[in-house]
Amino acid sequence: MERVEERFDRTDYCGSLRLSDVGRKVTVLGWVSKKRNLGSLLFIDLRDRGGYVQICVKTDSIDVPEIRNEYILQVEGVVAKKDVPNKNLATGEIEIIANTIKVINSATQPPISTQEITDANEDIRLKYRYLDLRRNCMQKRFKIRANIVKAVHSYLDRHDFIEIETPILAPSTPEGARDYLVPSRVHKGSFYALPQSPQLFKQMLMVAGFERYYQVARCFRDEDLRADRQPDFTQIDVETSFLNQDQILELGEGLISEIFKESIGYEVKLPLRRMEYLEAVNKYGSDKPDTRFDMCLHDVKELMSKSEFQLYKDNKYVKAIKVENFATLLTRKKQDSINLIAPKFNMKQFAYLKYVNGVLEGSIAKFLSDELINELIKMFDLKDNDALIFATGNILRDINFGLGAVRSQLAKELGLIKPNTYDLLWVVHFPLFEKSEETGEITPCHHPFTRPCDEDIDKLFTEPYNVYSYAYDIVINGYEAGGGSLRIYDQKVQEMIFKVLGFTEEDIQKKFGFFVESLKYGTPPHGGFALGLDRLAMILSGTDNIRDVIAFPKNLAAVDPVSNAPYEVDKEQLDKLGIEVVKENKNG
Repeated sequence: MERVEERFDRTDYCGSLRLSDVGRKVTVLGWVSKKRNLGSLLFIDLRDRGGYVQICVKTDSIDVPEIRNEYILQVEGVVAKKDVPNKNLATGEIEIIANTIKVINSATQPPISTQEITDANEDIRLKYRYLDLRRNCMQKRFKIRANIVKAVHSYLDRHDFIEIETPILAPSTPEGARDYLVPSRVHKGSFYALPQSPQLFKQMLMVAGFERYYQVARCFRDEDLRADRQPDFTQIDVETSFLNQDQILELGEGLISEIFKESIGYEVKLPLRRMEYLEAVNKYGSDKPDTRFDMCLHDVKELMSKSEFQLYKDNKYVKAIKVENFATLLTRKKQDSINLIAPKFNMKQFAYLKYVNGVLEGSIAKFLSDELINELIKMFDLKDNDALIFATGNILRDINFGLGAVRSQLAKELGLIKPNTYDLLWVVHFPLFEKSEETGEITPCHHPFTRPCDEDIDKLFTEPYNVYSYAYDIVINGYEAGGGSLRIYDQKVQEMIFKVLGFTEEDIQKKFGFFVESLKYGTPPHGGFALGLDRLAMILSGTDNIRDVIAFPKNLAAVDPVSNAPYEVDKEQLDKLGIEVVKENKNG
């Protein structure tokens, strides 16, 4: 018996047809997005991954099967010019006059809308993700993501980089977040860890002499989630030998430029600005500053010490920002809303002054002399309806980052950021160490293999918090889109860093002894960077939610709503791994 294989002879994607195709006979395949029955005429909006096209069906001329939304159709017909074009569609000047319509498959009524604009909440969208992804706006985001990866391969291949995969099942090493652990069936009681990054392996590839490595790497971190973070994510990982910081930044911004050009057709002007870490946090209140708008932080300690307000005399730091045309909007309710930010940065609240009709008024105005008021007006070049927001305390980081958070929130609320614009810069020379919020102990800002600036090495044991490093971040529109550093290649410097961190020889051997061993055999000067693929795709596709550019993301509870992972497994599986699950006693 001869077997006949079904064929789908598509000639064009729905969204690719234009006026130049008028008169052509075409065959298209797609899902029914919408239909309008006008009796003798039936109009169908057919959708595929290329976009939409209108099908015009003369019901008295051809046989029309039952058609409902989300049915898959094969349509043969002739492209014709529309009498009234639809300016909202790329194919809006044409339609297909159908000759035949075949139903490829039927569909039940979807639980969520597949139209471009949907009112479904995110939980429902994620549960029925395969339907949510049918929307062309979603598919465009994934095309941008794919074009980013394509540009990465093209650029790095041209620059003599070698793509090398590193292990997914790896040892657990301290890299700043909790590891996801994988139990070993063969070695019961022992665990692999899913890599937070390929950090140690890519450095060992430099020891191995590859000189130029890259990888589109899957990474895993068990940390609290937010709109721009996922437990499993992808980074564009790059490491190279024998380049200094300037050369690595030049390489990285060239890659960024190509990514922008190939994914969204945007020309990035090079070279990118470079901003010192201290300038970023002191002027913008962030180590990832959005400089598309002003509203910079000003040190007013000396000035406000002249006031009669004792708090400004006693506290070590007083800083302020000017918000233009904000005084009439700065109601008590708005002040209470802004004050919600303060406790996150160990402050009780902010203070406010309004400049209205030539008078500076507010809760602290009574503590200010006329001379001091005039100095404030002159310092901030106050205009009618401007407002000042003050922060004070004894920890500069809290003051800077607190006001920085206010700055970012108000910029969004007041529409100060011009849409469809991009602001790119490098923030360089981050601190090498910071104090752990959980333990109060000294800890690396990045990782213990970040190279300290040469001129700061003599401060390692006397002023460790004043030691800066060859570490850098690429910042796009106020997002940290990636970062990296030069690595320590001198064993003596590495030993010093371990001592500052309080690591014993046993700690070193247990946590990364295999890596330290590799450094003994001729380690070249090296460094690198990693770009967050998901975050880049998020920025370039115009969304502020990283889940919009991940096909099947986790929700804020770290659950995959489609598959309901994670969930309990059979006791038999646990027994084979030698694992017993101890239930949490919620009653104490």
